[in-house]
Amino acid sequence: MDPPEEPARCPARGTCPVFLAMSSGTVSYAPSGLCPALERNLGEEPWGTDSLPQPDQGLPPPLSAVPVPWKSVGPCKGRRESPGALVETSAGEEAQGEEGPAAAQLDVSRLRSSSMEIREKGSEFLKEELHKAQKELKLKDEECERLSKVREQLEQELEELTASLFEEAHKMVREANVKQAASEKQLKEAWGKVDTTLFAEFQAWRESPTLDKTCPFLERVYREDVGPCLDFTMRELSALVRAAVEDNTLTIEPVASQTPPTVKVAEVECGSANTCALSGLARVCRHRIRLGDSESHYYISPSSRARITAVCNFFTYIRYIQQGLVRQDAELMFWEVTRLRKEMSLAKLGFFPQEA
Repeated sequence: MDPPEEPARCPARGTCPVFLAMSSGTVSYAPSGLCPALERNLGEEPWGTDSLPQPDQGLPPPLSAVPVPWKSVGPCKGRRESPGALVETSAGEEAQGEEGPAAAQLDVSRLRSSSMEIREKGSEFLKEELHKAQKELKLKDEECERLSKVREQLEQELEELTASLFEEAHKMVREANVKQAASEKQLKEAWGKVDTTLFAEFQAWRESPTLDKTCPFLERVYREDVGPCLDFTMRELSALVRAAVEDNTLTIEPVASQTPPTVKVAEVECGSANTCALSGLARVCRHRIRLGDSESHYYISPSSRARITAVCNFFTYIRYIQQGLVRQDAELMFWEVTRLRKEMSLAKLGFFPQEA
C-alpha cells in the first residue's frame, strides 16, 4: 500500500489538505481548512484526515489534467470573517485610497498658503526695518553734515582769532620796544644831568640802610625837604607832628560831617573845623590828625594834609628799603627817592591834588 500524498500548501496562509475523490466518473477539488466563507462558496464539506483513498481506486490524475471550477476569493486569514465584512473592508480601503491623494493635496496647499503668508509677513517686516534704518541713516548723515559745518566755522573763527591775536601781540611788542627805547634814552639824558654826589650818597646809604639822621643821605633830605615841608606856623604842634611821622605813629582820618568838631589841646587856638590847627588859617578842614595813642584830634587843612602825606610817603619807602622789601636796582630806587623828594617840594610850595 502506497503512503498518502503530502497535503499541498496554501500559498496565502496555513495548510490546506487536498484530496481527490471520484464520484460517478467526476473528480471534485475540495480544499480543506479554508475559511468558512470559502467553504460555503465551494458548497462541499471538507474531508477529514481519516478518509483516505482506497488502494483499489488508484492514484488520481495530475491537477493540470482535471478541470476544476475556481472562484476568486480573498486571501486566507487566521480569523474567521464574513463575506460582508470583506466587502466593507475592501470598500473602505478603496475609499481611503481615493481620499488619500486629496488629503495630501489639501495639506500641500495649506503648507504653501502658510509659507506664502509667512514670506509676505517677513518681507513686510524687513521692508519696515529697512525703511527705519534708511531714515536713521539719513538723520545721521544730516547730523554729520551739520557738525562738519560747525567744525569748519569754528576752525575759520579760530584762525581769524589766532591771526588777530598775533597781530595784536606784535603791535604790543613794537609799542613796548618803542617805549623801552624812549625810556632808555630819557634815562641816559637824566643820568647826564644827575648830580653824581647825590647818587653816591644814596649808594652809600643803601649798602647799610638806617634811619639815623646823621648819615649824609638822610641829613641832606631832612635839610632840603623834610624840615621845610613840616615847618608850620604852630611850632609846638609841628614838632609833635614831625616826631610822630618819624616814629610812624601819626594817624590821618577824614572828618564825619555829623560829628561836632572838638579840639582837646589847650594850646591850639583854632579849635573849629573851619580853622587849620597847624597853619592857623581859616580853611575848611576835611581831615584831622591824631598823634600816637592820644585821644586828641587836630583839624588840618588840605594843604597841611598834602605836606604831611608827602613826608609820610617818603619815610614809608625808606623803611621798605631798610626792611629789604624792595627788590630793584640802585638806579631805580634812586629815581623813586628823587620822585618822592619832588612831591615834598611841590607840597611845600602849595601844589597838591584837589581831592586832598
